[in-house]
Amino acid sequence: MIRKPSLNPITRKKLQRFRSIKRGYWSFLLLFFLFGFSLLGELFVNKRALLVWHEGELFFPTYGSQIAGKTFGLDYEYETNYRELKRKFQEDDSSHWVLMPPVPYDPFEMDYAKEDSTGFSPPSLADGHFCGTDKTERDVLARLLYGFRIAMIFSFGYLILIYIIAICAGCLMGYFGGKTDILGLRLVEIWANVPFLYMVIILVSVMPGWWGIGWQVASLLFIMVLFSWTGMTYYVRAAVYKEKARDYVAAARVLGASPFRVIFRHLLPNVISTLVTFAPFTVAAAISSITALDFLGYGLPAPTPSWGELLKQGVSNLRIAPWIVISTVSALVLTLTLVTFVGEAVREAFDPKKFSTYE
Repeated sequence: MIRKPSLNPITRKKLQRFRSIKRGYWSFLLLFFLFGFSLLGELFVNKRALLVWHEGELFFPTYGSQIAGKTFGLDYEYETNYRELKRKFQEDDSSHWVLMPPVPYDPFEMDYAKEDSTGFSPPSLADGHFCGTDKTERDVLARLLYGFRIAMIFSFGYLILIYIIAICAGCLMGYFGGKTDILGLRLVEIWANVPFLYMVIILVSVMPGWWGIGWQVASLLFIMVLFSWTGMTYYVRAAVYKEKARDYVAAARVLGASPFRVIFRHLLPNVISTLVTFAPFTVAAAISSITALDFLGYGLPAPTPSWGELLKQGVSNLRIAPWIVISTVSALVLTLTLVTFVGEAVREAFDPKKFSTYE
């Protein structure tokens, strides 16, 4: 008989406590909704149509391959301009139709529909630019949404890698102690004193330009993690040092448990309560760091949608295009506020002084 997985009673108490903290709980739900919305961003903000009905056939261009304009009776072989196609169908008064997303632009498209366009178009409901455009007529709302998705995915990857390195290094130093701890601690202290910002700028500046965007983003993530894991290691080491003096660890050793089993089966469940409380603040730090690096020009490679790049444009053209700064700062403040509220609730709900898991 297969046993259904169930949560530890103490874990259930922690989650119930988290749900009782309304500000943090609703902030978590809203942040989760916004992130889920961004993952489905192509359905709401995209230059490709959601549905096209033509010659008795239904097309789904959003997540499929490119469809040439000649497929729909246009006179070109490259990808269909679905806004143009929608206007054509409406002018012809035919039975064909096109269903576009609410914001019919993607974050890379330069919309030069107006002959006198010089960039920085203000917000317009008629044109579908609800937050205006930047200096190259790219939709600001599209770049905000996709920039949010990239920032969240980047920060989650940053969090996971930081925790993997910190848990491994901190557990080894804290559990074995002695020379292992002294040598490891000296190495961590030396590495922690390497100037983070200068090293990131130097390494990013020498990154080969022929690398694809994916490799450049992954390399930036690796560089940031490489110089950011030391702070969390101190917390893990201190927590393991404290917990290994407990009777349940001595009992596990007497029963013949290996160091690996003692660390990951007995120590880590008690240490993880401390680590969970830092997770939201680590995410907030990652978002702030990547935005700051993008603002300085050493972050995500162009033309990747980025809040830092939008802020840089907005600050440089504050009088001409104030909507860029207003929308970007609003999105950044909202996101960091939600993450902070979640962090405060998690810290209170998972307080190790209230809950322990000795086994």
